[in-house]
Amino acid sequence: MPQLSKDARHPVSCTLNGKEVSGYAEPRMLLSDFLTHEIGITSCHVGCEHGVCGACTVLVDGNITRACLTFAVQIDGCQIDTSECLANADGELSDLQKAFKKHHGLQCGYCTPGILMSLTAYLKENQDPSEQELREILSGHLCRCTGYVGMVRAVLDYCKNKTT
Repeated sequence: MPQLSKDARHPVSCTLNGKEVSGYAEPRMLLSDFLTHEIGITSCHVGCEHGVCGACTVLVDGNITRACLTFAVQIDGCQIDTSECLANADGELSDLQKAFKKHHGLQCGYCTPGILMSLTAYLKENQDPSEQELREILSGHLCRCTGYVGMVRAVLDYCKNKTT
């Protein structure tokens, strides 16, 4: 049986934001590094590299996932969604993104892509969350700029005014 070098690069293919993509990853390459350096995604931010800050949050097969804790080779064949998929094809912001803008739910924006992905997954399951439930979801994300008040208001407004 041939021995693979621990530094060998492995092919990784996935559906990223609705498009088939592929690249190569070393066995210990993190999904956050793969998306950023191999594929060219710009919204997967790394803040803590320990899964605490939530800036790198993406959806893997619809599940909230910390990309800094996931090996790239683990997502071979999976559906990956990043915040790049939220806006329309013509670049128009999603209703949730518009609500964040309206209610000043972001300032520097570094944490925002991960927060939006967690909220996107959560709101698919719970379309009428309470303020406390939203604060619980947001507790998995560190934001040093906003104090979360605008984010909570944005999501409550989004839920109240959505048409579907």
